[in-house]
Amino acid sequence: MSELKLEFVGKQVKDMYGTFMGKVVGIVTDTDGSIESVGVDCGSSGLKQLVYEQLLIQGDYVIYIPRWRLDAQKLLRQKNLTLQRIKGLQDIVAENDLMKDDAELVYIKYEKRLHDLEEKEKSVIDQLQTRLNQLDTENKSVKTVLFDAKLQYRSNEVTEDVYQQINISTQELIEHINLEKAEINNVKTRLAQQTLENVVLTKTPNPTTPTDQKATITTTTTDSDTSHQQYDTPNTTTPQMVSANVTGDKTAKSNGETETSWLNQVIPNE
Repeated sequence: MSELKLEFVGKQVKDMYGTFMGKVVGIVTDTDGSIESVGVDCGSSGLKQLVYEQLLIQGDYVIYIPRWRLDAQKLLRQKNLTLQRIKGLQDIVAENDLMKDDAELVYIKYEKRLHDLEEKEKSVIDQLQTRLNQLDTENKSVKTVLFDAKLQYRSNEVTEDVYQQINISTQELIEHINLEKAEINNVKTRLAQQTLENVVLTKTPNPTTPTDQKATITTTTTDSDTSHQQYDTPNTTTPQMVSANVTGDKTAKSNGETETSWLNQVIPNE
């Protein structure tokens, strides 16, 4: 068995918001030996097969990244690049009308690509809304448990220690739910802000060429496109929450980072 496979077996699994899911008991491989899925013992929920591409090893834990997060991140990158190229073509033609015919075929290609991505975006938005609805249902269920525990404590059916234990556990679950909801809403906002009007192209002169020559065009984006989320990952052997920092926009800008390295391992740049 390869070292990679050995790294998975026996590790505890948490989602990226800190909720414990179970323990890795085995791995399913393809005929070439590559990992297809990881078997996780989820207690009373039974054995679940988690897709390998949605998993990442962090210290003593395996972190599970939800499918909606991978799909949304990929769409954001693809749509942003397509918009940048369309805007770049428009600016090139505006600067030199003689290039209009040359740019037209390329423009049609990216215009079709943008249309396809917008159709895909509708599916992703539905996926995000479905997950939000699920989280709302989970949130109500957790709050019901907490309220009932409070009622039992007031009627002297359980001790204060028991009530406090229930209170701490349910508050942690509510926090995890709120973190995921906040990120989903953030992603929905970013998708809505990804428009051609919000893409800005700046010209950066090449220092190796004379200033009277044509400047090299590089692309940048507005705040709505660069406001990637920052994630906290476990760096010790103790349980730590892998959570989306809802104020990650400022953190990412101050660090000069648009994505964390661990997420890029799962979602490579397009």
